[in-house]
Amino acid sequence: MIKVCSVEDVPKGTSIAADIDGTEVAVVHAEDDNFYAIHDVCSHADVPLSEGEVDGCTLECWLHGSRFDLRTGEPTGLPATEPVPVYPVEVRDGDVYVAVDENGRPTPSNGVDPS
Repeated sequence: MIKVCSVEDVPKGTSIAADIDGTEVAVVHAEDDNFYAIHDVCSHADVPLSEGEVDGCTLECWLHGSRFDLRTGEPTGLPATEPVPVYPVEVRDGDVYVAVDENGRPTPSNGVDPS
């Protein structure tokens, strides 16, 4: 696990962008009060999801309105049809950590390749 930010950096209902060893990740504080990490590139259009709107446990892409489930990475609204990687998150002592492999790269929990 690698520390990405403080919980105070991500108010409820917002997201921030983070670069973890060259992988763009959006850290999201969802309306269920949990933190999630999702690949920060929409699978439909190559734009940052971190700039989108948080709605419940989904993140909506600002460009065309594609929606992604923060828990699974699955698209829940068109035009996206391909899932995006999601990464395990742990909150400890007021900080948000994302799981990484032995090379320091984020490890998708849903098996989706970020490339």
